[in-house]
Amino acid sequence: MADWVLHVDMDQFIAAVEVLRRPELAGLPVIVGGRGDPTERAVVSTASYEARAFGIGSGMPLKIAARKAPDDAVFLPVDHEAYESASTEVMSALRALPGVVVEIIGWDECFLGIATEDPEHVARDAQSAVLEATGLHCSVGIGDNKVRAKIATEFGKPRGMFRLTAENWFEVMGEKPTRDLWGVGPKVQKRLAGLGVETVQELADAGRDALVAEFGPRMGVWYRDLGAGIGPATVDDTPWIARSHSRETTFQQNLTTAEQVEDALRDLAGHAFDDCAAEGRAVVRVHLKVRYAPFETKTFGRTLAVPTERRDDVIDAAVALGRTLDAEREVRLLGVRAEMTMPDGGDMAERTPVRGRI
Repeated sequence: MADWVLHVDMDQFIAAVEVLRRPELAGLPVIVGGRGDPTERAVVSTASYEARAFGIGSGMPLKIAARKAPDDAVFLPVDHEAYESASTEVMSALRALPGVVVEIIGWDECFLGIATEDPEHVARDAQSAVLEATGLHCSVGIGDNKVRAKIATEFGKPRGMFRLTAENWFEVMGEKPTRDLWGVGPKVQKRLAGLGVETVQELADAGRDALVAEFGPRMGVWYRDLGAGIGPATVDDTPWIARSHSRETTFQQNLTTAEQVEDALRDLAGHAFDDCAAEGRAVVRVHLKVRYAPFETKTFGRTLAVPTERRDDVIDAAVALGRTLDAEREVRLLGVRAEMTMPDGGDMAERTPVRGRI
């Protein structure tokens, strides 16, 4: 039997959970974000497919979403506990499938590892198991590695499946823009375009030396492999351990004084530290995220002299970073992330809990 990687991705997960709780919302444009008040400063966490038809998407300021939304659109507040509960039910249903290894990579998505001659049959079983357990729908990407399985999911949405392997990679992806690759954002796309690389095929054919010169020896090779759809194929069910905890706030009124910034940072850093302390792990580095008005975002960090389990040390580090901000600019968002030491024998993942993402 062949080894396969399946990527399971819940369809419009957060919006779907809300519709499941409020069936009368089915078919309406549903936008979830902040406290559900489109007059406040917050961003869209998710939008239903009906809302996406109006150009509304994740990360968009709620005020802009409100201008795009039709009169029957419904705005709802974020309910982390409900989504975490639904996610737990989804993953439990998938773990119950025979012969499947489950690697969770987010609230609403995971990889499945399976040895089978019929991966589509397993994909259908996964969809049925999730629907029966939760009433929610998912799409499944089928691949011979994680990269291809992850990208394949987009071709299966919604409620479907798609197989993407070495055999059909260039047929399906060759003429697609590099932005369609998992791990290529707009900044990387622009840098690749500067090298004359616009499509996936061109990335796969690009000279190794040019990519290494632009992105470094590790990432340059990684991007070239990505163009060919090459990636890891092992699904690991080892429970992931958070690398960091973070808190952020978008202020309803811009912060205009150093005192306001410091007070906010003390509060955010204190909460981030408390999350780390609950795990019994020391903090080794503190990161600061700032969004100046109107919408310019910067992030930077500082490694502590020694790992610390003292709350005041983390707060002081955040405040010190805050003092480097441009005092002449108004601040609309601040975030603090506390990076922790690795516990003995743990397997740290390059991701943070959804609640604290900054």
